[in-house]
Amino acid sequence: MVSELRVNGDRLWSRLMAMAEVGATAQGGCNRQALTDLDMAGRRVLTGWAEAAGCRARTDAVGNLFIRRAGRDDSLPVVMTGSHLDTQPTGGKFDGVYGVLAGLEVIETLNDRALTSLRPIELAVWCNEEGSRFPMAMMGSAVWSGRLALETAYGLTDRAGLSVRQELERLGIAAHQPFAHQNVKAAFEAHIEQGPVLEEKCKTIGVVTGVQHMSRHEVVIEGQEAHAGPTPMHLRRDPIRVLAELLPALYAATAQRGPDARFTVGFIETLPGSPNTVPGRLRFTVDIRHPDDGHYRALRAELGRLVRAALERHSLHGEVRCVWEAPGVSFDPGCIEAVRAATARLGFAGMDMVSGAGHDSCNVAAVAPTAMIFVPCAGGLSHNEAESALPADLAAGANVLLHAMLSMAES
Repeated sequence: MVSELRVNGDRLWSRLMAMAEVGATAQGGCNRQALTDLDMAGRRVLTGWAEAAGCRARTDAVGNLFIRRAGRDDSLPVVMTGSHLDTQPTGGKFDGVYGVLAGLEVIETLNDRALTSLRPIELAVWCNEEGSRFPMAMMGSAVWSGRLALETAYGLTDRAGLSVRQELERLGIAAHQPFAHQNVKAAFEAHIEQGPVLEEKCKTIGVVTGVQHMSRHEVVIEGQEAHAGPTPMHLRRDPIRVLAELLPALYAATAQRGPDARFTVGFIETLPGSPNTVPGRLRFTVDIRHPDDGHYRALRAELGRLVRAALERHSLHGEVRCVWEAPGVSFDPGCIEAVRAATARLGFAGMDMVSGAGHDSCNVAAVAPTAMIFVPCAGGLSHNEAESALPADLAAGANVLLHAMLSMAES
């Protein structure tokens, strides 16, 4: 019976460990950045497994890889799953790759029982999800969903000045080939949580109902360079004074927006960057996130107000510029219910939750019914070589994925 189907957790774990060898780092993580030779090597490993499982693979014009298992009626819209294989420079073994290999395990499990779904199943490997090499997170899924122009993606360059288009062509991926957009009945993405909530609450499955609002801002403050010794404090035009005032004020404003609010200063740069020179220029980034639109908008407005007030107090010039924004996403109620029902039917402890991080599912949800499945990761640690997850939790998430997908693939 279909209700008795379970994935092969040992096979899933073995393949996760095999993929981790592609781009393995000395500290036990992975460095498999988008459109590098190592990224392509990982794709070849995956494609070999998929073709051995009777699937066919194709790559689109922006480097997304799709693996298709035929359905009984192959003309119907597909049920999709997947994630990404690219990593941070010091990434872990599970971020993204778990969702890809859990999707492959769904296919392998159906093959083990010689079962064919009514609808075809497609496994997607989205290109440049991390945005660590080319400065656009979730790039491939954004182009696929129509939220990013293909030419804009082609023009993105890495630190060496190499463009996405150049690297696609170097790797033998034809640019400007016809961009086929398949019809999708439902899409699911399994992922490690990348946070500590499931572990803290002793839950195995996170039923992800959406993704919080998020944006990244660049703050630039112009001061005046001066000698650190002879220049009295009261005569300095020091941009660091603005930062010194802003940080406690922004932390306080974040605390006022409740426990779901997030505020991060991830980059601070002073120029000229000399230890005995008062900086003439300060640049730093502020990342703001909140699942509630009202609180999110208020926190963004507070950032601007606090910066302007500090500039006026210190008679300095500067600006705040939003450099990236991802509006919050509410996932499809039907797909959420499929995940929730599978979790209950399989007897796993689950909870509804909102994702704190962006995922390709944010873009997929713009054009297809979508939901996500989270499983715990040790200490909530991710984007780190020490990233870790339990085999039993990974198998549980894959089983929920299997049954949620089958509920859609047979309807």
